[in-house]
Amino acid sequence: MDPLTLYDTRTRAKVQLVPRDPASVRMYACGPTVYARAHIGNARPLIVFDVLFRVLRRAYGEACVTYVRNITDVEDKINVRAREEGVSIGELTAATIRDFHEDVGALGCLPPTHEPRATDHVGDMRTLIEALVARGHAYTAQGHVLFAVGSLASYGTLSHRSLDEMVAGARVEVAPYKRDPMDFVLWKPSREGEPAWDSPAGIAEPGRPGWHIECSAMAHHFLGETFDIHGGGIDLVFPHHENERAQTCAGFAVEEMASVWMHNGFLQVEGRKMAKSEGNFVTIRDALGEASGDVLRLAMLMTHYRQPIGWTARRVADARELLRSWSGDVGGDGAADAAVVAALHDDLNTPRAVARLGELALERSASLGASAGLLGLDLARVAEGEAAAAERRARAISIDVDALVAQRLEARVARRFADADAIRDRLAAEGIALRDGKDEAGRPTTTWTFAD
Repeated sequence: MDPLTLYDTRTRAKVQLVPRDPASVRMYACGPTVYARAHIGNARPLIVFDVLFRVLRRAYGEACVTYVRNITDVEDKINVRAREEGVSIGELTAATIRDFHEDVGALGCLPPTHEPRATDHVGDMRTLIEALVARGHAYTAQGHVLFAVGSLASYGTLSHRSLDEMVAGARVEVAPYKRDPMDFVLWKPSREGEPAWDSPAGIAEPGRPGWHIECSAMAHHFLGETFDIHGGGIDLVFPHHENERAQTCAGFAVEEMASVWMHNGFLQVEGRKMAKSEGNFVTIRDALGEASGDVLRLAMLMTHYRQPIGWTARRVADARELLRSWSGDVGGDGAADAAVVAALHDDLNTPRAVARLGELALERSASLGASAGLLGLDLARVAEGEAAAAERRARAISIDVDALVAQRLEARVARRFADADAIRDRLAAEGIALRDGKDEAGRPTTTWTFAD
């Protein structure tokens, strides 16, 4: 087997993955906080670590790889959103998890081996917190349990930040009960109407866990005190992963939590940071309305996972055309191409793998389908989608789309939303996707395209 090298954030170097046990390769990646639909930036780590999961399964055997991706279903944002929408926390999280599973499935991601929910592991969190207090790494104060950052000499070695940088990056909460401004919350009191459990460390009043302790507890439950790979977005390096590492190392008296820490780069939409205030906030569901999951997946993988990515309509169109050029002949049952495998074993070099797929398509190689499958691309599904799209386009020729779009826009302006929705649904049935927006003067606009 070719060596598998990955970039380790902690050592700032590409390192060869040497599993602690080749018969039990273990990986953890941070999953969603389920208060709203996941956005297109959230799709990047989902796709990146799905590709790594596939590569590891091919290298070590499907039964020998365990992939854990958690769900955070207790958090301040969830409480706020539930109050705003006038629904229970359970209703909000259940609906959001259902949407998430639909989206991630449409992106072609394999289900992780385990997908624990934080609320199912509060007991594990309390046990870890008790251990941290017993070892002198945590203390109680005014109904809180806090991690004493100064008690762990290696704190900061993952993010490579100075104390001043860490204070600024963590947006430290100034609280009189903290011994040090950098100390962070492991457990806190619950307000009225918020989820609450029996508190650890002798605290009488009920409370709830802090965010960072969740992943330490769930990773330990499924993967043990130490494991092979921990992944997530670059925005999680500090403070979340730094704090998570500190909790695990201190609580279990181990030198390192994970052998390799991997992080994917940022995503911008049309050259700007994605934000609702910018008018460029795109959910995965929005993106799936305009392109297939395979197209979105390839659009992500055309850039190396560690590099920042610019999400543009042009990128999506390029990915669509590439897939169309590959899907014309997907016959053959050849094994994955050696050059594609080698590219993925070199720190998931997906751009190099994509370039090789183009060569295989030109060669009409029998290994094209299996090689694309390593990236999670299903060329047979793409071909079927192309045939269906051609039929929809043929049907749409008889429809005056522009006239219907204009009628819908007129209905929206007049607040006849039922009429507008009926036109949208009619066009959607014909494979036509609409995108609403505003022009420079703030007037509503609608553009359309054929959906994949």
